Amino acid sequence: MATTKAREDIKNDLKTLKEDLKTGAREETQRLREKASEAEARLRAKSDEVREQARDYYEKARVQGREYYDDAAERLDEAQRYVVERVQERPLQSTAIALGVGVVIGLLLAGRRR
Repeated sequence: MATTKAREDIKNDLKTLKEDLKTGAREETQRLREKASEAEARLRAKSDEVREQARDYYEKARVQGREYYDDAAERLDEAQRYVVERVQERPLQSTAIALGVGVVIGLLLAGRRR
């Protein structure tokens, strides 16, 4: 009878242990789900932050690029006006210079073919 009582106690202890393990597993699963949800929320927040930074960098680069373009266009216009004025002031000299430069370039290109 003592062994039957001991067996019943062991069975009850095993049953209690099994229920405790199931409860612990459910609690741990729930805790892990909460942690995963928190991590996902932090990741989304960080993703939104990085996306906003990228937009800011893009906008700054776009504005800076536009400024560089406008500056280069203005300088090109000034250079064109300068050349046009010099050609109009001295058309014969300008023509001779252009002819000389053309001949030199032609000779350089012809020399490469040989």
